[in-house]
Amino acid sequence: MSGANSWLQRQRKTDLVELAQYTGLKKSIMSCRACSSRFRFDVQLEWRGWCWTLDPRCAAGLNPRTTPRVHCIISAYDSLKKVELELALDEFLAENTPTFQSDPKLANYYASRARTIGSPIKKDVDGPVEKLKVARRRVTKAAEDLIAPVDSSEEEPSSTSTAIAHTPARALSLASRIPLPATPADVANAVDRSTVALRTRVASVYKESGITEVTHATRETLSTVNSVLFAISAFELYFLRPEILADRYAFTIPAISFLGTGDYPVFVPDMFLLLTASFWSPALLWAFTSSVLPSVAGYFINMTTGAHQGRVTRRSAPVPDAVVDPLTFSVVKALISFVIYGQGVTFGGWINEVSIARVNSAVYGGYKGILAGAAISGLFSIYDAVLKK
Repeated sequence: MSGANSWLQRQRKTDLVELAQYTGLKKSIMSCRACSSRFRFDVQLEWRGWCWTLDPRCAAGLNPRTTPRVHCIISAYDSLKKVELELALDEFLAENTPTFQSDPKLANYYASRARTIGSPIKKDVDGPVEKLKVARRRVTKAAEDLIAPVDSSEEEPSSTSTAIAHTPARALSLASRIPLPATPADVANAVDRSTVALRTRVASVYKESGITEVTHATRETLSTVNSVLFAISAFELYFLRPEILADRYAFTIPAISFLGTGDYPVFVPDMFLLLTASFWSPALLWAFTSSVLPSVAGYFINMTTGAHQGRVTRRSAPVPDAVVDPLTFSVVKALISFVIYGQGVTFGGWINEVSIARVNSAVYGGYKGILAGAAISGLFSIYDAVLKK
């Protein structure tokens, strides 16, 4: 069984029924079932408009006692399958080509038929297809001899081959362009790629910012004994500054209702005190006891210079590890601070007692705090010397 015309296959069943009515197609598929299979008889049918009916003349000669009842199921156009109706219309229109060829309503059908006849693919498809041999149950019912049933096994190969031959390339290309939903594996891969890209971007931004270089440089700068000495001196000066350079009221920042803040008075150091002796007397005393005298002693009593062994000549003079020995600096600072601030020695009136009292009261912890700072710097200097050896 060959496939129907492609134009007929694209029509809806309702359109095919209207086309069958329009062309006057008088074919249908009828299946009859007899209640008994022991008799064979001939039944004459005639076409009446839309269905097949039993000829009254034939029905009058039958004996109802000896003749089994015949249930005739007459299938009109509406009860036919679409494929059966396509095949019937195709065969009917092909046989009546001279009659309907000039009909404008059937022009598309005959144009499609002309293209199909000229196509080598369609010729191969419309050629004789080997039918599958299907073992059938032997039927002896007399009523089934009147019917030419359409085998479903013959329809499937024909419809399959016809579908393969008439699948348009445009539909295939359209189906290939339709995006399929992502699988869980694709989603996981996309998340991994995004994570790697984000991590790479953050790493590149961090590297370009120079934070690593600045951090390493800061660590190298602070990891020295000199940095510890400067930190201790800055700590002492922070508490000494309000005593020798007092703050004075400058102005008030008004309240901001949006931020919920009140009036904030601003105080700044009174720079006019730089012109008075009340600033310079304690400031010079602290500078000499905490920086100048210990530095001079550390320069001349430098233990790192004597650590180099061997004969010393003018060309091969020993180079000290530090210009000022930090251990000597710490020992001398602790000794002078204890004598002046702890014992109140004025060296024959060279040092003002009021300045000694002001510095001793201003520095955190008094002279004991200065001794603690000197001990810490001395301990760091010893540890640094051990690491260098």
